[in-house]
Amino acid sequence: MSSEAAIETFPNPRPERDFEIEISCPEFTSVCPKTGLPDFGEIRIIYVPADRCIELKSLKYYMIGFRDKGIFYEAVTNQILDDLVAACGPRRMTVVGDFTVRGGIKTVVTATYSRT
Repeated sequence: MSSEAAIETFPNPRPERDFEIEISCPEFTSVCPKTGLPDFGEIRIIYVPADRCIELKSLKYYMIGFRDKGIFYEAVTNQILDDLVAACGPRRMTVVGDFTVRGGIKTVVTATYSRT
């Protein structure tokens, strides 16, 4: 896990049913590893839980762990997906890193997991 804060989970109240959970983290920050300047963006998580759901307070502290971390957009989006999949074992999950315009360039990174 890339952040020191553990991602906690709780039992899915309806594991027999497919339902989608959407979580938005609109105040995500990390650091550009090239310039050392802060990067800002929104992380969106969309998933269909299996046996476990993500506990939101622990997710908040996990996200804060990236605040001082030098990491590229592509790496952080994929790292969040890997860590969340490891924590809750969803049926499907998509993580979207929608980053603020910098230098006239807008970047959106989408990483997807599907249990097969």
